[in-house]
Amino acid sequence: MRVLVVDDEGALADLVAKGLTRQDMAVDVAYRGDDADELLGVNDYDVVVLDRDVPGLHGDEVARRLAARGSLTRILMLTAATSLTDRVNGLELGADDYLTKPFEFPELVARVRALGRRSVAPVAPVLERSGIVVDTNRRMATRQGRPLDLTSKELGVLEELLRADGRIVAAEELLEKVWDMNIDPFTAAVRVTMSKLRRKLGDPDPIRTVPGQGYAL
Repeated sequence: MRVLVVDDEGALADLVAKGLTRQDMAVDVAYRGDDADELLGVNDYDVVVLDRDVPGLHGDEVARRLAARGSLTRILMLTAATSLTDRVNGLELGADDYLTKPFEFPELVARVRALGRRSVAPVAPVLERSGIVVDTNRRMATRQGRPLDLTSKELGVLEELLRADGRIVAAEELLEKVWDMNIDPFTAAVRVTMSKLRRKLGDPDPIRTVPGQGYAL
């Protein structure tokens, strides 16, 4: 899942981003509304955690523009305002959910995950192909019943290959969906992660490399 956190309280934004990253999400951060609008225009996010009162471009306008583009990105709006009118106004702007500050982090994670499931076409919670099984809820993987000890990136890559259902997945697509925007587009991260994943999957190698195109399972 790819998430954008938008909040001008830098310490809070960074803390939320760090926490979501530990939940195996790829997270970017913006501290201004105009920066958030630019990122939302060029990247495909599953969820944006959006503070209403951010400088540059008000959070309400960010939400309004996102809705006008017909984006599938789901909006979790954050605010210190607690009145019913404020909540209703936020939802009418296109927000999918609303959370008031201060909030408990486990609740934030649960709401982000719930919205993330709504941002894409429904998929089975358990993905399976070629004897490989990934439980997306429990974040566990097996091959022929053998548990696989995978890092979050390895699991993310494997999940994307399973979701593709045999389609070739480009390295650029894996970078976009599994890593965040801070990754160097010319990095060898995908190749290195793929090599480690293959070793852990064992023989016979279930991943096919298509030169110049990408990978398929």
